[in-house]
Formats: sequence, C-alpha cells, structure tokens
Amino acid sequence: MKTPVAKKLPSGAWRCQVMVDGRRVSITAATEKEAVAQAMQIKAGLKAAQRESSPSQMTVGQAIDRYIESKDSVLSPATVAGYKRIREHALPELMPIKLVLLTQEAVQRAVNKMAREKSPKSVRNAHGLLSAALAAYRPDFILRTTLPQRKRYEPAIPSGDDIGKIMAVAKGTVNELPILLAVWLGLRMSEILGLKWEDVEGEVLHIRRALVDEGEKLTKTYSSQRDLPLPPYIRGLIDAAPRTGDHIIPFTRRGLYSRFQVICKRAGVQHYRFHDLRHINASVMLALGIPNRYAQERMGHATDHMLKTVYQHTMSSEQQHVAQLVDHYFEEKLHTNLHTQ
Repeated sequence: MKTPVAKKLPSGAWRCQVMVDGRRVSITAATEKEAVAQAMQIKAGLKAAQRESSPSQMTVGQAIDRYIESKDSVLSPATVAGYKRIREHALPELMPIKLVLLTQEAVQRAVNKMAREKSPKSVRNAHGLLSAALAAYRPDFILRTTLPQRKRYEPAIPSGDDIGKIMAVAKGTVNELPILLAVWLGLRMSEILGLKWEDVEGEVLHIRRALVDEGEKLTKTYSSQRDLPLPPYIRGLIDAAPRTGDHIIPFTRRGLYSRFQVICKRAGVQHYRFHDLRHINASVMLALGIPNRYAQERMGHATDHMLKTVYQHTMSSEQQHVAQLVDHYFEEKLHTNLHTQ
C-alpha cells in the first residue's frame, strides 16, 4: 500500500487525503507522523473513515461536551448544569476551533475579552472547564494563561440595628421563618429551601440536602450535613407553617430573594443579599467568643478556612466596643505609670 503524503497547512497542522470506498477522506493531525499513521489505518480499514469523537477531529466545544457527558453520573446536577451554562455562554470564539489547532494565544485572547465583561470568578471557572477538557483529550497541551486577579471578598454584615429592623418587619409574615433560619441557625438559602417536614425530629433540625434551580442535591460538603438544636421560637414557627407540600419553605430561590429585598426596603435598611444573613450568625458566634471548631460545625464548613478568611470579623458595634476596652486598658496603664514616677 502506497504511503499517503501529508501536507503542512498554514495553521501548522498536517493533512492527509486518502480514498476510501470511492470517497476522499481528509485527516488532520498535529504532526506529519500522526496524520500519515491515521491515513494508513483508514486506508487499511482498521478504523472508521471519520470519527467525530476522535480528539483529532473534535472541536473545543465538542471536547467540552464530551467531558461534561463523561462526568454527569458522578457530579451533582447543579455542577453539571453549571458546566453546561459555561459551555453555552463562555469563550464562544474558542468553541468551533479544532482541538488540535487550539493555541495558547487564542485562549489568552478569549480570556482577555471575557475578563472585560465578566467577573474574575466567572473567567476562572470557564478556564478551569477548558483546562479539564484539554487534560482529557489533548493532555500534551498545558495551558499557561494569565488570568484576572481574584477580587477580595468583602461580605456585607448587617449591623445589630439593621437585623433588628429586618426581624421586626418580617415578624408574623411567611418571610419570618426563612430569615430566622439564616440569621439564627446560619443555614444557606439552598439548605433552607431543601428542608422537608421529615427533617424536623423533636427539638432537632436535620440538614441533609439542598434545593437549587436544577433540583435537589446533597449538601455542599459532607460536613454540611449536620443536626442543629431547634430554638423553641423557631420550632413554633415550623409547627404553625402550612403543609402545602414536601418542603417546609415552599419558595423558589428567586422568590425568596425577591421577598427578602422587599423586607429590606420596608425596614429602611441598605441592600443586603439573603446570604448576608448567614454572615451575621458567624459574626455573632465570633463576638461571643465561641471557638472556631464549634462555629465551623454549626455553619457546616469542612474546615475553619472560611471563618479565618471571611468571617473573622465582628459587627461594627462590637468592633467599637472592643476598641474602647483596649483603649481603656492602655490609658489606665499610662496614667498609673505617670503617677508612680
């Protein structure tokens, strides 16, 4: 059998053309040797003329699709849905490029463009998915992309006065229970929406699942599965809540967020995210001197990293109180020393 001849394309890839069953078949590969080898295999009938699933034929978009499909049974529905959103909306100029023709320059330019419109976190997530697909289907290509710097996360912590106003406006409404579950028990929004009647057992609340837009899933981490003592007041609110379905809080994420924004407006406080209510729970524990280990377990964190890097601060009123105590201590020492000289 005559050895096919490969030609180098302007893009740098190599192409061979062979006749199979009267049809001309083109093979494109990263190197001359690979192009010739694939062409000879096709000519000898050892492989199908065209395999869209072959890395040499896949586009970047097809590679990402295949990667997502390979993980859909081991990742949560929310994670898979997130990957699909990235695939649909992020780095669109890269998706039609043949995987073997993708260059670092093309990736960097696409990242630069996305960074002008999206947050650093969104860019990093998109680049991470691309990297994972490349590791699976083009492992020889190691990305060395310069990514936008992460922005320091500065959580908004409602003051004690603002929390009081929010709780007062929410009292007696259907919004009171979800707000207190976040403020008092430190639950995430998805955990609140995932609560079912069966999760209430006596004076204990079992946190076992989360409800997100894509459906029900396990909690964020194994440590997030926890049992919390129910304060009598919150237990009373649960007992009084109407049983309209399996879930205690029958709202969507968007619905709960919108309701909370109305509460904030009526209370006359600044705009807060619903998740900011969880911050106040952590800050109160730290202000009360509760050890990190117990605060970490109550919040459902796998480690104390979040407490140290995000929550290691207290409400502004508590900070002022601490400053006053420190000032008083040293002023007293200063005056004592002056009198003894």
